[in-house]
Order: sequence, then C-alpha cells, then structure tokens
Amino acid sequence: MRCLRKPAGFTLIELILIIVVLGIMATIAIAKYQDLATDAKTSACKAALGGLRGGISTWYSKKVVAGQTMPLWPPIDTLRSVGRVVINQMPPNPFQRPDSAPDSIVLGVTRGVTVGTRGGWAYNANSGEIWANTNTEIETSNGCSGTTTTYVNENTW
Repeated sequence: MRCLRKPAGFTLIELILIIVVLGIMATIAIAKYQDLATDAKTSACKAALGGLRGGISTWYSKKVVAGQTMPLWPPIDTLRSVGRVVINQMPPNPFQRPDSAPDSIVLGVTRGVTVGTRGGWAYNANSGEIWANTNTEIETSNGCSGTTTTYVNENTW
C-alpha cells in the first residue's frame, strides 16, 4: 500500500492572508512616503526662504554701511535681477504647481496671504519680507462634523 503524502505548497486561504498583509503594509508605506515628500518640500522651501532673506538683508546692510541715511529694501525689479540681491537665479518654490513659473516673484502686502494663482514668492518691498506665495492642501477628510481641509501653510513662514 502506498502512503499518500500531503501535497507541498500553500492553501488558498494562506495565499489570501499573505496578499491582505502585503496590502496593509503597502498602504502604510504609501502614507509614510507622502509624509516624507511633504517634509522634503518643507525643508527645501525653508532653505530657499533662508537664502532669499539672507540676500535681502545683506543688500540692506550694504546700503546702511555705505552711509545711506534712509536705506530702503531692494525694489522688486532689483530682486528679480540675477546677481544683484541673489547671486544665482531665483530659487523655485517647491510647493508650486509645475505648470506655473516656479521662480516668479510678486508684490505682496501681508505674510500669510497668497497673491493670485501664479505661485512662486511674494515680496513686500516696504518691509523686506518675503514668503512662499502658495498654500498647499495636503489632506481633505469628510467626517461627521463636515469637511476638514489641512494645509501646509507655507505662506506663513
């Protein structure tokens, strides 16, 4: 009499369980990746703002050292010119939509207020303030209390 051996391999239930576990792991990984992408854009935006603000402050300081009695912050046309305030071209705003001009700079009045839909940077020539001219939506959820939208608020840095 021959011995019947159990066939080697996985049962259908075991395979379904593995697929479910892999799906859960992929969902978690995608959520973590999205957080990393936002964190990277945040860091790049803050670094670009630091460079721009440093250039504007240096320009103003040079005017004070040169003995200008009523120094002014650089006009927006001077800020746009390569080599006058910023050595290289204007850095792009990483939160900006790709179909807009990423290196654009517009006149702004109040930090935290987005001017138009072009994106880029907003600059107040009266105070020397510069900020991101975007406010990126990162999450919209529909809960019991209605729709909640979460923004990066990069225009307030």
